[in-house]
This record gives sequence, C-alpha cells and structure tokens, in this order.
Amino acid sequence: MTRSARLFIVLGLALALVGGAAYAAVQVTKDRVDSAIPQVDLFGPSEEPAPSPSPSASPTPPAGADVKGPLNMLILGRDTREEQKGSPAHGDVVMILHVNKDLTSAYLTSLPRDLLVDIPAFAPSRFRGERSKLTHALTYGARMPGGKYDIAQGFQLLAKTVSKYTGIARFDAGAVISFNGYIRLINAIGGVDIYVDQKVVSIHRRPDGVHRAVCRGCEHGYSGPRMTYNVGNRHMNEWQALDYARQRYITGSDYARQRHQRQLIKAMLTKALSMDLLANPTKLDDVLAALGETFTFDGRGRKPSEFVYALRNIRPANLTLVGLPGGGVFSGGAYRGERLGGDQTTYFAALRADKLDAWVKSHPKLVNTR
Repeated sequence: MTRSARLFIVLGLALALVGGAAYAAVQVTKDRVDSAIPQVDLFGPSEEPAPSPSPSASPTPPAGADVKGPLNMLILGRDTREEQKGSPAHGDVVMILHVNKDLTSAYLTSLPRDLLVDIPAFAPSRFRGERSKLTHALTYGARMPGGKYDIAQGFQLLAKTVSKYTGIARFDAGAVISFNGYIRLINAIGGVDIYVDQKVVSIHRRPDGVHRAVCRGCEHGYSGPRMTYNVGNRHMNEWQALDYARQRYITGSDYARQRHQRQLIKAMLTKALSMDLLANPTKLDDVLAALGETFTFDGRGRKPSEFVYALRNIRPANLTLVGLPGGGVFSGGAYRGERLGGDQTTYFAALRADKLDAWVKSHPKLVNTR
C-alpha cells in the first residue's frame, strides 16, 4: 500500500498528506475507501457552473490526475456532547488545510472556537445573522423545525462564515470529524506517540480513564481525581490522546489546545506510516470501520480516492503546523470571545496568494515544531 493510501485510510481525504510510489496499490483499496467514508453535501448548492466534461485520453489517466492546486479544505471537529442529552452539536474544532499549487506542501492552522466573527444570514435555518462566536455558526445553521439539527446544513453556514472571515472564496473539500469516532480510530491504529509540551491536567478524566463525576458548584463542573499529562514523550491510547487534545483550561488556554489538536493529527499521520494495512486485512477492516464512524466528507463531486492520487507526492515533513496568536475580548468586565492578532491578516493573504512558504519563513515562532 502506498503511503498516501495509508494516511488516507486513517484521516480521510482532508488529511491525505503523504504520497507513495505506486498507484497500483491505491487501486487495490480505492473502492473500499470510497465506500467506507460517508460522503454528503456539506457546502450546499454550488454557485458555479458545472465543468464541461473533458475528452477521454488514451490510455485513461488515473482518477484524480486532473486535480489542480492550490487546494483549501475546511475541517470541523464536532463536539456531540452526548453526555448532555438534548444538547445541540457544536463546532468545537475548526481547521483550514492549504495545499500549494504543485501539491507538494501543506499547511494546517486553526481558528479559535470562540473567535468573534460576523455570521451571515442563512435562509435554510431562518437565521438573520449576527456577530457571535464561531462555534455558534454550526448551531445556528443546523437548526431545523421541531427542535432538530442537521449538521450538514450547519456546515454550510460555518463555511460561509469562515470564508467571510478569511477571504477564502471557495473551499475545495470539507470534512466533519466526530470526537467519539476519533477514539475508535486511534484505537484501531494502536495509539499514538506524542511529545507533551506542557503540563496538562484534565478536567474530564480520572487517571484510570473513567469520566469524572459531574458536580454542581465544583471547578469546571466536575469532581474527583484528575488525569495529568507531564512534559515528555508519551505513548497514548485512544482516550488519553483525545483527552489531552481537548483540554483548554491550561496555560495558553484555547490556543494551547489548538496546538495540541494539530499535534495529535500529525501524530496520527506518523503512526499510520508505520503500518502496512494492505498486508493485514483484519486491521484494514478495523481502520475502515472506525473511519466510517469518524469522518463525513464532501469532495465537491470528487471521490476520496481521487485526492489520494492527487496528493501522492506530499511527505509528512512538508506538513507545516501554524498557530495564529490572539487574545480575549472583554466588554464591561465580561468575556465576549477571542480576537486574532495582525498575523492572521498576513497569513490568510499569503494563503490566498499561495505564498505560505515565504510567510512561514518570516514567522518561525508561529510554527509548531513538535
């Protein structure tokens, strides 16, 4: 199996970031991959005319050979909050993956969940528009009659909101990741190795992995002993990896959490490279089944396997993790949300111009190196 196929199986289209040598191996698994990942319409009706079909070449080129860069992909980590019955889903993690014009380098950054943004009006959910936290865009857009929520519909409003904020006119693909699916997926690949870059004390889990008891009036709403992740290299199982990447009541708050989430993604990619899933059909089936519970994907008309081929030349070393700094916004002493600093303006300008390589070189302190 090629490296691109391995990584795709682990993280789906949006994170198929490592290429391989032989497309024949991708062919072996592409139908299984395409059928394993739920593919839905996340962006809504296209405002662009459908492309005219191109004449078939002889011999027929591999599917995905005509994918051109640069590419921008919107990734949503969905907080289902299943422990709170009746609570609507929230957009807890928002990431943007940019792949350069020649499809050899990729850049991953995050937007704070509490980022103050202008959420535009959205007719499908009868939302009139307002200035609010980014996490609310999914909730407002997903509202349906009868108190129900449609995540795909909510993603449409989230994408419009992120486009308005960043100036990215169109995303080429989108993905929704379920936190619960993450647990099964990390378990399927045998855990991950992560460098813990600061002490992290969990508010959600006890040292034995059991959820801490809900407690009114207690700090952060929970009571009991707390799992602690000390600085250093550590192998994490599924619940530890997700728990570590979810904590935001730590030094650096949500910006540290964003860094740890990007760190987890890269750790999953690295672990995937050490596995030969094609030689282990049982493990392959386990990973595909976990992926089906983890990912929902929209390639805007293209199948996942097309992106596997298109991104075959990207290497893990060419995935750059970028943390955009910011700070809290207060009014009358009350917390209102987050605001990114001036670096975000130049970052997204460089992204739109496909010049992030030069931007990264001039902002080395904003690159996550571990």
